[in-house]
Amino acid sequence: MEAIEKEPMYHFLPGTTNLSIAIAGCNLRCSFCQNWLITQFSPVESMNYSRTPKDILELVRMNACPTINFTYSEPTIFYEYMFDVAELAKHLGIKSICHFNGHMREKPLRNLCRVLDAVCVDLKGFEEEFYRNVCSGSLETVLDNLKIIKQEGLHLEIINLVIPDINDDLSIIKKMCQWIVDNLGVETPMHFLRFSPRYKLNNLDYTPLEILEAAREIALSCGLHYSYISNIPIHDAKSTYCPQCGNILIERENNTVVKNVIENGRCKYCNFNIAGVWI
Repeated sequence: MEAIEKEPMYHFLPGTTNLSIAIAGCNLRCSFCQNWLITQFSPVESMNYSRTPKDILELVRMNACPTINFTYSEPTIFYEYMFDVAELAKHLGIKSICHFNGHMREKPLRNLCRVLDAVCVDLKGFEEEFYRNVCSGSLETVLDNLKIIKQEGLHLEIINLVIPDINDDLSIIKKMCQWIVDNLGVETPMHFLRFSPRYKLNNLDYTPLEILEAAREIALSCGLHYSYISNIPIHDAKSTYCPQCGNILIERENNTVVKNVIENGRCKYCNFNIAGVWI
């Protein structure tokens, strides 16, 4: 059980907890993976627990969590299990989130969207060469997946892990943000995450704060209403501001909500509609 803000997901039932589920393995081979001790090993190489979909829903009930979250590794590799759990959850009025890398074929993705409530996508960079050489993936596939999720009407938030000297070119970040505005809309929350030295890139340093701040400012200047900095404990850019009047609506410290004045999905001060799923 953990705060939904840890995902990070800031516009979906803020201040609540979720039950996070993961199975070892991944369909990508990112050299910077932050969870490589899970993703780069198979289930037979890791410690696992056997839980049926009914078992999972019972855990949710016992812990009074409003949401199940498929995260940490890559949910695409345990698609059938995720689908069965999410389908049962929907029947019971429990919401489901999938945090994935955007590498799924159209038909299974559209089918999955029928049983999900929200999706968090890692948009790892905005160059095909980067995806091919650093992730063994495809930017085009991720962009197609993002468009499908938008078409299906699910709540969507995007994450970009900013890696020093790898994908931190601000001109490329600007192209990425403009693409999001043009194809997904200005209300799409965008999270810039601080890189920690991990896996095959443990020789690099942490992302400089000024780069993260510059990336956030670029997102806002492109027209995105909500842009955040994550993977740091305290910063003004972890809070949610009204795009119209500029007042703080949700104040966060680390992964804890310390203030929330959104009322019926609107700004308390100017009545501007705030995109998201609210309690």
